[in-house]
Parts: sequence; structure tokens; C-alpha cells
Amino acid sequence: VRLVESGGGLVQPGGSLRLSCTASGFTLSGYAIYWDRQTPGKGLEWVSAIYSRGTIGDYADSVKGRFTISRDNAKNTLYLQMNSLKPEDTAMYYCAAGVFSWSVVDPPPATTLDAWGQGTLVTVSD
Repeated sequence: VRLVESGGGLVQPGGSLRLSCTASGFTLSGYAIYWDRQTPGKGLEWVSAIYSRGTIGDYADSVKGRFTISRDNAKNTLYLQMNSLKPEDTAMYYCAAGVFSWSVVDPPPATTLDAWGQGTLVTVSD
């Protein structure tokens, strides 16, 4: 059971990136999948979630209207499209999977998650 994130990088403010989270060893569509981010100064923030077999995402207020979560079941991959990026979006981004559905404002306890990725770094800077 493994998740691998990719797609991070350096982008200027106002730019876009698309993060990917690819699963191996299990089928993503049967799980709730979460994106969260961590910075040294702000700690862990749960950014977005998409639920088992669902297509509608849940978003933190800080990214609502700018980020879009989606999944490609054929590729067993989840995406986070990030537009209008701001310097405060700079963070290490992780995806995580769990059987139970939690909202981004009531995030999953770590003990309920079945898989975590290794993270991909997003830097928004001039």
C-alpha cells in the first residue's frame, strides 16, 4: 500500500501547478483521499478531500476557489490543480488515504489513515 506524490516545484505568484498522487497496492476510488500541507511555521493544514467514489471535493477556506481536487480512476491517481498560487501556499504537500470520510475542518486522526505519501514541495516565490 503506497502513495506517491509528484508535480511540486517552484512557481511565481499567480501561477499554477498540478500535483499528482498515485496509488499502488490498493484502489483509490474506494477510499477518502486527503491533501494536506505542512510548513515549519504554520504546522499541518488539511487542504482538500475527496470521498470514496465521489467527485465533489471539500476545501479549506484558504484555497477555496483556487484549488480543485479530482481523480482519474483508470490511472488510480488523484490530482490537485492549484491556480492563482500565493507565497503562503508554499509548503510540503502530502496525500493520504483512509476508509472513513472526514472533512478538512474536522480532519482524520492519523490512526484512521491507511497510507501517506512522501510529500512534494511547492514553492511560490518571485
